[in-house]
Amino acid sequence: MSAQVSALNLSPVASATATWRSRTLAVALMVLIAGIFWGDSRYPALMKRYRAGTQVKAAGSLTFGQVYSVDPSMPLTTRAWRTTVNWLDANRVGMTFSFLFGPAALTFLATLRRRRTQSRYLNTLLGALAGVPLGVCTNCVAPIARGLLASGMSSESVLATMFASPALNVVVLAMTFALFPMSVALLKLATVLFLIFVFAPMAATRASADAATIACPIEIPVSETWSLAFVGIARSYAKSFWYVFRIALPLMLLAAVLGAFVVELLPQQALFAPVTVIGIVAVALVAALLPVPMAFDVAVAYIAMAKGVPLPYVVTILCTLGIISVYSLSIVGKSISWRLAAAAYATVVALGTVAGLIARTLS
Repeated sequence: MSAQVSALNLSPVASATATWRSRTLAVALMVLIAGIFWGDSRYPALMKRYRAGTQVKAAGSLTFGQVYSVDPSMPLTTRAWRTTVNWLDANRVGMTFSFLFGPAALTFLATLRRRRTQSRYLNTLLGALAGVPLGVCTNCVAPIARGLLASGMSSESVLATMFASPALNVVVLAMTFALFPMSVALLKLATVLFLIFVFAPMAATRASADAATIACPIEIPVSETWSLAFVGIARSYAKSFWYVFRIALPLMLLAAVLGAFVVELLPQQALFAPVTVIGIVAVALVAALLPVPMAFDVAVAYIAMAKGVPLPYVVTILCTLGIISVYSLSIVGKSISWRLAAAAYATVVALGTVAGLIARTLS
C-alpha cells in the first residue's frame, strides 16, 4: 500500500490522489466533530450572549464565569492561580474541539492534491471564509491553525483563518454593532479587515524565508477498500493529533499562567485615569496579549464603557483584545516564524492605538 507524506512547508505540496473512500471518511470526521461542537455548545452560547444585550456580564478577569472567586485582597499568586483555573475551565470545550478538529482538518487536507492557489490574496480570502464559521476564540483556533499549516496550506490562509474566527463571526459582529455606536463598530471592523486582507498576505510573504520545514507524517492510502480506508484515516488522524497536541498543549498551559499573571498585575482603576497617548499604547500592549474567550472583547469593552471608562480606552480594548493572544502568537512563532508573530503583535497594537486616537478626536 503506497502512501504520501505531507510536510509542513510554504510551497505548493503535491500529494498522491487518495481514493474517494478516504476523503469521504475524513470529511465525515470533520463534520461530526464540528457538528457536535457548533450545535451543542458554541452557537447556543454565542446566541445566549447576544440575547443578553446590555445585560451581558463577565464575572472573571479573563472569563465570563468563575470556578473560583478572585478577590483583590488575595495574594498575587493566589489570584493568578485561581484565574488560571477559571481560564482553563472556560476554554475546556473550545480547546477540546480545537485539539480534535485541527488534526481532522489536517487529515482531510492531506487527501487533496492542492491546498493553495497561486494568488496570495485568494489564499487569504479562502482562509477568511474558513475562519468565519469556526466560532472559536483566538486561543482555540491556534491548534487548528497548526494543523492547517502542517497540511501545506499557505501561511496567509492560516493567518486569515486565525483572525477571522474570533473577529468576523456573524454573532460577534452582531453583538458589536448592537452594543456600540456605529462609528466604534466600524472602527473595530476596519482593523480586522486590515489584519486579514493587508497584513496577512504581506507579512506571510516576507515570513516565507523564515519558516522551517517540519515533517508531519500523514499517510493517506492511494487505493483501498472501506476497511483499509478506515484504518488509514484512523492512523493518519492519530499521527495528526499527536503532531498538534505535543506543541499546542504545553503552550496553552503556559499562556494560561502568563495571561493570569498579567491581568492580575494590572491596577484596578488604571482605565479610569485621564486619557493620554501613553495610556492608549499601554492598554493596546496589554490587551493584545491577554488570552480571552470568544466575544469576551465585546462584552468587556461594553461593560467598561457602561462604567464610565473613557471611550478611547474602550475602543482600544475592542480593537486589540481577543484578535490575538500570547497563546496564538506562540503557535505562530513555533510553527511559522517568531518574526511574523512579533509583526502580528506590533500590528495589532498599532491598529488599536490608532483606533483609540481616532476615538479620542471623536469624543
